[in-house]
Amino acid sequence: MGFEVDFHAVGEETKSGDAISMRFVEGDEQFVIVIDGGFKSDGEKVVNTVKNHYGTNYVDLVISTHPDQDHINGLFEVLETMEVGELWIKKPWEHGDLASLLKDGRFTDNSVGEKLAKQLNKAVDLVNLAEEKGIPVREPFSGCSINKCGAQIISIGPDLDYYRDLIPEILTLEPALESKSEASFVDRIIEKAKSIFRAVWGEDDLDEDAKTSALNSTSAITLINYDGQSLLFTGDAGIDALNDAYPLFEAHSNKLRLMQIPHHGSRRNISSSVLDCYIGEPLADKNASRGITAIASAAQKSEKHPRPAVLNAFIHRGVKTLATNGKGIRHHNNLGAREGWNAAEVEVYQEEYERE
Repeated sequence: MGFEVDFHAVGEETKSGDAISMRFVEGDEQFVIVIDGGFKSDGEKVVNTVKNHYGTNYVDLVISTHPDQDHINGLFEVLETMEVGELWIKKPWEHGDLASLLKDGRFTDNSVGEKLAKQLNKAVDLVNLAEEKGIPVREPFSGCSINKCGAQIISIGPDLDYYRDLIPEILTLEPALESKSEASFVDRIIEKAKSIFRAVWGEDDLDEDAKTSALNSTSAITLINYDGQSLLFTGDAGIDALNDAYPLFEAHSNKLRLMQIPHHGSRRNISSSVLDCYIGEPLADKNASRGITAIASAAQKSEKHPRPAVLNAFIHRGVKTLATNGKGIRHHNNLGAREGWNAAEVEVYQEEYERE
């Protein structure tokens, strides 16, 4: 038995994104999963890894966490060029009783569904592509699961009620779903207000009330159990979503060994209390280790991802913390070395850094 997980180098220059592929091996069988595909240009990287390193043209399961362009666009290449067993993606435009979610009584279920389809057009296009190819589609709400090759994949969030509560906010997005990459007016003001922060070991520099966007909050949170270990993939989920998913994590997880750092390491998506639940409280011994690896997907020249405060918070808890920074990272167990690949550079504790 063995597994490997590839966090692909996503985005060019400063734009971060997520594309993750992995396989779980049991004897002569393997279970191949893709979670997000990055930007359009990143899909080919995922396809090449599956073909060249996993030795197959078949992906058992594709998961689209949410339809931001830096997560979903590369999945079109995966579905178009590979055989896919199943697609997990949310289809709220097909849900019933949508008008009741809005205070404006002028809307009908059909009109809300049409508006959602317009807002989430990339998700609609990916679902249409899957259906054209005869690929079964399931919505990854809490409890959605699949088992193969000794691996158990469970969606632990969001649940349907939490997702439906977000729909009014989703409807305020721009139709083209073009990510603003945190370049809003508020962010530009914050950039001007940076100051030097001096870290104290064990004291997190995180905001318990930080908020991310509604669309980020809809991200599928995926727990994978394999050979007594647990791997957690968070997409761009925020604090509220992670809190909501924790009971299922607690009920179904084994020993956590790998965690995706949410939203490329943004300060808006993680808190001390969330980390205390999923990982544990900060450790007094700076050299102690919990045997957990955390990885953030970040562009090589990103100035926003990952935030030092977020990396430090993981390090406080004895977690081996990595960031792609424009280079792919392979996390593996019992599958040996890969030719041409070296160990990723571990992030060091930031004693001081610029903060807003």
